[in-house]
Amino acid sequence: MPSLYEKSIQIIKKGQYESGAYIASPNFPTYQYCWLRDGSFTAYAMDRAGEYSSADAFFRWAGRTIQKHSDKVEEIEQRLKSGLPIGKDDVLHTRYDLRGEEVTVDSAWGNFQIDGYGTWLWALAEHVKLSGNEKILCDLKESIEITLHYLDLVWQMPNYDCWEEHPEYLHAYSLATVFAGFDSMAMLGDLRLISYGENCLNDKAEYVKGFLWRSSVSDGKMVKHIWPARNDELPKPVPHSGVDASMIGMVVPYKVFEADDPVLKRTIPCIEKDLLRPGGGVYRYKADVYYGGGEWILLTAWLGWYYVKVGRVTEAKNLMRWIESQVTPEGFLPEQVSGHALFPNQYDPWLKKWGPVASPLLWSHAMYIILHQEIAQAD
Repeated sequence: MPSLYEKSIQIIKKGQYESGAYIASPNFPTYQYCWLRDGSFTAYAMDRAGEYSSADAFFRWAGRTIQKHSDKVEEIEQRLKSGLPIGKDDVLHTRYDLRGEEVTVDSAWGNFQIDGYGTWLWALAEHVKLSGNEKILCDLKESIEITLHYLDLVWQMPNYDCWEEHPEYLHAYSLATVFAGFDSMAMLGDLRLISYGENCLNDKAEYVKGFLWRSSVSDGKMVKHIWPARNDELPKPVPHSGVDASMIGMVVPYKVFEADDPVLKRTIPCIEKDLLRPGGGVYRYKADVYYGGGEWILLTAWLGWYYVKVGRVTEAKNLMRWIESQVTPEGFLPEQVSGHALFPNQYDPWLKKWGPVASPLLWSHAMYIILHQEIAQAD
């Protein structure tokens, strides 16, 4: 019997199509597409596992897809210059079919999500570091430049968060990915691996970081949502939005702030207090009703990743063991487990709408691989 680590690699390989796209979940109809967010983390996991060709194929698929729809970036720029509104389908989409075409089956889907594009740039930079394949940067030069320009145009515009909710706000996590996108490409520029105004990218990264400092901190802690600038009103935190487990990304992997930063030292304990079930896994946020609001495999691995980075390896191992205890008889890691749901009465409505919880979720398996690698390197 293969270990869960080996099984996870197999599941990801099986879920990668000839195009290079990773399907989010092969057995869940609503997720039979490729999200840049999920795919980028999955590619990073494959890089950590030494499966460089798999990651390479994904980055090239994403690059082709971005180029294919690049006319939208030019249109957005013209609309902004002319003061014209930008509609929900004028932006680059968050998910594509496995050929790289836009998904139009659900016209109400929240397509405007910027975090996947920042994450793609960050993960691509990590791929170069881990694989040593610098040639891919030349091959994807145009796609990289399109993505950087797109993020520069839209990052201060209200958009959907990483859970595809709250399009009325800006989001701390999403802005962290924008910082990481600018910062990772600036570092490659410093190494003379790309030529896209390195100093300019450094300035952009620092500006986004400063924006986060000014706009997402309330009572000494970070909150998940930011009220965007309107008229003469400056951006400001939305205190009642509280914390979100994805905000672990501020430290790992995006490195917006160091782990010993006072704001983060107040924020992480709030995540632990509000969202970590004792002896169990991690919830997304306190008001989560999706499938009743269960514990998410990928977020549990993410917290374990953070624990390793700050030297709390025993706690990371405990979380990894909990993840391993959630494997289905088929050897799958689902998106979430619902035995201790926050709102159990909300489980059945989602079950009737979309069927059982997504399983396997490639992102869950990817985060398990990352956590497994982090712990192995720490031991």
